Amino acid sequence: MQTERRVISVVVLNEHGVLSRISGLFAGRGYNIESLTVASIPDSEYSHITIVTIGSQRVLEQIVKQLHKLIPVLKVIEHEQQKTIEKELALVKFTIAESLSDIDALCRAYNGKIANVGEDFIVAMVADESNRVNNFLKAVKKYNPKEVIRSGVVAMER
Repeated sequence: MQTERRVISVVVLNEHGVLSRISGLFAGRGYNIESLTVASIPDSEYSHITIVTIGSQRVLEQIVKQLHKLIPVLKVIEHEQQKTIEKELALVKFTIAESLSDIDALCRAYNGKIANVGEDFIVAMVADESNRVNNFLKAVKKYNPKEVIRSGVVAMER
């Protein structure tokens, strides 16, 4: 059975317990969440949840059907890869001993920059497609990152 990656956005009423119900839906049925991002929608009583999951076509159809049944879900959007802009953020901390100019040049190649410099650390930030964030993280390994934080995917229709 062939598996595929799917990005699903869910607009929900911004109330306590919603995220728990959605993650419980996945866990209770043995579905895996690869990435989960949640933010309130400005000037509204709603939140936008972006979920990245992997499964067979049948499993993915079941996920979407179950999401539609959940209250307080208002809208479920199944993103088509060609019609979607996806971005993910990564923050990477290095010791100040590493080459600032090399790290900066690498960041720029991946839609990033140096986000912060302290007395004994550098924090780099990149915001790009997930596969490019993966490539950035592979490329910076030679600079001995001390910490890596990834945000999860956000998506929007073109």
